[in-house]
Amino acid sequence: MMMESVLVANRGEIAVRIIRTLRRLGIRAIAVYSDADAGARHVREADTAVRIGPAPAADSYLSIEALLAAARRTGAAAVHPGYGFLAENAAFARAVTAAGLTFVGPPAEAIALMGDKIRAKETVAAAGVPVVPGASGAELAAAARKLGMPVLLKPSAGGGGKGMRLVRDEARLEEEIGAARRQALAAFGDDTLLVERWIDRPRHIEIQVFADDHGNVVHLGERECSLQRRHQKIIEEAPSPLLDEATRAAMGEAAVAAARSCGYRGAGTVEFIVPGADPGAYCFMEMNTRLQVEHPVTELVTGIDLVEWQLRVAAGQPLPLGQDRITLTGHAVEARLCAETPRVAQDADGRRHVDFLPSAGRVLLLREPAGEGVRVDSGLRAGAGGEVGTAYDPLLAKIIAYAPDRATALGRLRAALGATVVLGVDTNAGFLRRLLADERVVAGALDTGLVDADAAALVPQEVPREVYAAAALLAHAALEPAPDPDTGWSDPFAAPSGWRLGAEPAWTPHPLRVPGREPVTVCVRPGEVRIGDADPVPARLLSAPGEPDVHLEYEGYTYHFAHADGWLGRDGDSWQPRPYDALAAAARGGTEAGADALTAPMPGTVTVVKAAAGDQVSAGQTLLVVEAMKMEHLITAPHAGTVTALDVTAGSTVAMDQVLAVVAAHQDEEAP
Repeated sequence: MMMESVLVANRGEIAVRIIRTLRRLGIRAIAVYSDADAGARHVREADTAVRIGPAPAADSYLSIEALLAAARRTGAAAVHPGYGFLAENAAFARAVTAAGLTFVGPPAEAIALMGDKIRAKETVAAAGVPVVPGASGAELAAAARKLGMPVLLKPSAGGGGKGMRLVRDEARLEEEIGAARRQALAAFGDDTLLVERWIDRPRHIEIQVFADDHGNVVHLGERECSLQRRHQKIIEEAPSPLLDEATRAAMGEAAVAAARSCGYRGAGTVEFIVPGADPGAYCFMEMNTRLQVEHPVTELVTGIDLVEWQLRVAAGQPLPLGQDRITLTGHAVEARLCAETPRVAQDADGRRHVDFLPSAGRVLLLREPAGEGVRVDSGLRAGAGGEVGTAYDPLLAKIIAYAPDRATALGRLRAALGATVVLGVDTNAGFLRRLLADERVVAGALDTGLVDADAAALVPQEVPREVYAAAALLAHAALEPAPDPDTGWSDPFAAPSGWRLGAEPAWTPHPLRVPGREPVTVCVRPGEVRIGDADPVPARLLSAPGEPDVHLEYEGYTYHFAHADGWLGRDGDSWQPRPYDALAAAARGGTEAGADALTAPMPGTVTVVKAAAGDQVSAGQTLLVVEAMKMEHLITAPHAGTVTALDVTAGSTVAMDQVLAVVAAHQDEEAP
């Protein structure tokens, strides 16, 4: 028998996704929410919803007492933890079962064992599974030096890439260990770390496993998760373009052995690091004792609803299928849509990189893609209740494409990302779209360092001239005559429609002078714009109901039209054209504060202050650490000099672009 009601102890897109399966199975879905999520989509779609506390996760989604109280109030029979928050917390699993409820997940003992990465490696190694060389203990720096640079620091209690630090420079080892410990403590309540030998140009491939209480353990194939930034996955696919059938089978057997070694039950993922040049030399990294963010790609290629399987196993039923009846068909690729702004920055050594800075705001307009082979798992809604803050993870939705082959799936996903609009909040849709078109990604030549190494080339360095050209649509629309105030009649021959008898609408030319570029002629007709005789620009003008500003979407990026220098003026509710040489269309971004000033790259909290006014600092020296959406951002000195102002302290809440510190350059230093 299946349980009659399930409390979903999570939020956002995963809560919505679990509720979808509960509804299909006729199980009452119970949602929980913090004050920040009172109007959220998962709250509206559940049968019942209960407030569990204020916005901070520690007082709501991470409060075992509040979640159990909500379960008691609503008469829940079971609790599904989703992923993140308490999903891999053994104490939560024990508390749920001690309260007489069913925990939709593995036994607490398996969570505790596999949640301790040190014990996990020892356990699976004893079962014959190959592991990555590493060490742990109090003398972590000494162990790292013995392994040799580069090394990877990992929180023993963590997952999801949080707190992981790749260290190539031995001189930065102590600083990186300190940063990793802070992140581990903040995210998991435990600052224990382990260090592993870093494998250059590795592939990250994981195996989905399932086990029941009847002795059955199976695997459902692999997922390639090598496209990552800051050790966090952003694109996943199934199956992997790297593996042949023999290696796939061997890794599947190793994953099943790892699951058996800890007495597993339910859905889990065994993660492997795989040398791209030698896939057979795979090594166990860790086991995630929960449903994974990227589970939809496995669902699409197997035809299995993994949440339904979780519920059936938790209810004591045997696995619906044996290993010989599980097959992989077609190809699926998933992109994680996050609330963040990719910005190109430069480190102290002059190397360009991309900072993915958290974005926040209210979703003013939402258009999610649809079509053949496209699936969207989303927690988004527009308008009231569509607030995106910085208190939680930046993941907003997952866009997934399925097709008979990999090339078609990649094409469908690129098109789906191009059709995605989240007006009011910056997202990484444009960045992901460009990444999917990279020739190495198309060829399947992936590794976990590809994104971080080449991210700067995937971010536009300036506003494309096509965006400026599309602004002519605004001027053209403003030529529409206003209706007669008494009769409401408009002269159809005065409308700028380009209508011609028996022919296509005519193009109306507009001269366009873009700052710093050669003048061009832009041709416009309703809804279309082109530069000279080129093909029409694939750009869309967007405006949200009740909002005065106009935005333009082009190649997955959303641009905001500023009312600068009088080019775009307002007269009632109509746009009025002004001289094109004063056009200002710019991507949303921060303000200039001068070369000496250091500003907050995102709204967040200052967690560490490592300098004070009057200090002498060197170029690249870390002065502050700002954290938001579970990510740390180092604020470093732009040049050698003296700290002349530093007005924040640890714990200070800061706004985006707020000046945090000022470093006056030494006389012999030239400020950039």
